[in-house]
Amino acid sequence: MLGLEHHILRTDVSGMPLEWITYQDAVRLYYLEQVAYTCGQRLYRVHGGHNAATGRRSIIDVNSIIATEGTAQAAIKGRAGYIPPLNNATLFRRDDHICLYCGERPRSGFLSRDHVHPVSRGGLDVWNNVVTACKRCNNHKGSRAPEEAGMQLLAVPFTPTHAEYVYLQGRRILADQMAFLRAHFPRRSPLRERIGWLPA
Repeated sequence: MLGLEHHILRTDVSGMPLEWITYQDAVRLYYLEQVAYTCGQRLYRVHGGHNAATGRRSIIDVNSIIATEGTAQAAIKGRAGYIPPLNNATLFRRDDHICLYCGERPRSGFLSRDHVHPVSRGGLDVWNNVVTACKRCNNHKGSRAPEEAGMQLLAVPFTPTHAEYVYLQGRRILADQMAFLRAHFPRRSPLRERIGWLPA
């Protein structure tokens, strides 16, 4: 059994990734009989109390991926037009913590969100208009477009699908969870190259 720091990947019954949950939340879903099926390796074996009638102790095995009955939330996240919420943590992870202007990978405290088309000039705070930038490059660019500042983007910003967003939120993702998520990425996902060592 692995340490308790690993999260469980929860999906809907169709297998669409939804979110990361703790082992305690997973045990609750098992106990409430809301787990439709499981995938991946067994992560935890949780021992409960003893049955007064039989004297037997309850045991719940928690797998790395569990599928639960669908919800309205799952249906919304599965739609083609769904856009995950934008925040710096997932933005920096999308860009692999690299400044997309100079290519450096500074400490996280020196990273910032840059608007390719500046907000002061009508640019929007959306995935397709933001990139990870070191504070030095962000300050140098200022309220100019990259070409006006003599700077070139190293990659094109993109809006992640929900499956990609779940990947970007993950920490200490196990190989079976990674392979499962990658199978849900679009064929041309830029994230495929980063984790290309996994089977499709």
